[in-house]
Amino acid sequence: MQLAATRIFTDDVDALVEFYASSTGITAERIHPMFAKLRTPSGTLAIASTATVPLLGDHVANARANLSVALDFLVDDVDATYEALQDVVKVFVKEPTDMPWGNRSLLVRDPDGNLLNFFTPITQLARDRFSNETQD
Repeated sequence: MQLAATRIFTDDVDALVEFYASSTGITAERIHPMFAKLRTPSGTLAIASTATVPLLGDHVANARANLSVALDFLVDDVDATYEALQDVVKVFVKEPTDMPWGNRSLLVRDPDGNLLNFFTPITQLARDRFSNETQD
């Protein structure tokens, strides 16, 4: 089995696509006005309009309701990312911080309130652990 994508439902596809394209440097593929994809070597982030939710079932998803999932983005330099995001991100949850498990992390919220973790492994153990995970 393969995880094909992580999808965020939003009331404002354009705003979320612009945010993710600006904050990651990844060009979005607009498949439809109600849907976009941002592809990375390790996975795809999909952004869909809440107008598509009724096609899936009654009340199966709500925009701006996530408080249990974070999107993790591996970056080369968390501090440089922090500086680059100053004009893109409105809500910084935690400035670059060294975490006990060996990553340096920056936590922000996207325009819908979803939590994003931009991180860089800073210890050899963390670099080795991440390298092993991406090879599976």
